Amino acid sequence: MKAATNTVVTMHYTLTDDDGKVLDSSAEVEPLSYLHGHGNIVPGLERELDGKEAGHKSKQTISPSDGYGDKNPDLVFEAPRENFPPNTKLEEGVRVYADGPNGPVTFMVVKLTEKGALLDANHPLAGQTLHFDIELVEVRAATEEEKSHGHVHTPRHKHD
Repeated sequence: MKAATNTVVTMHYTLTDDDGKVLDSSAEVEPLSYLHGHGNIVPGLERELDGKEAGHKSKQTISPSDGYGDKNPDLVFEAPRENFPPNTKLEEGVRVYADGPNGPVTFMVVKLTEKGALLDANHPLAGQTLHFDIELVEVRAATEEEKSHGHVHTPRHKHD
């Protein structure tokens, strides 16, 4: 079976940056399964895997615009200390969370300022070229439940 919309693709992958540093990998854990055609992985990689079958191995280079997007300077801003709960420990490199209109939003503390902290709401990999080394393990038809929910149901992700 070929990877197409409404198929479940299971793959092993290693993601590296331009310097070859491993950013993420399934090598020591179970392979990643996703519902193809539903935007559950970065668009460039999903497009490259379209039509591929189990056993396919390749290296894919995904540009920022086809990955996590370019860094948006409007998503870097200063937040006053009074906007944080009193017990929040602010340090450079720490992630802080807030409730947004569509659910939780994650910010990276870029640096501390006199008034509070400079925050970055960009995805941590925004602006980076992504290098994937992939092997498709399985491609199967999605169940009706998976298609209606828009994601894969595995024993760890089963809904009652």
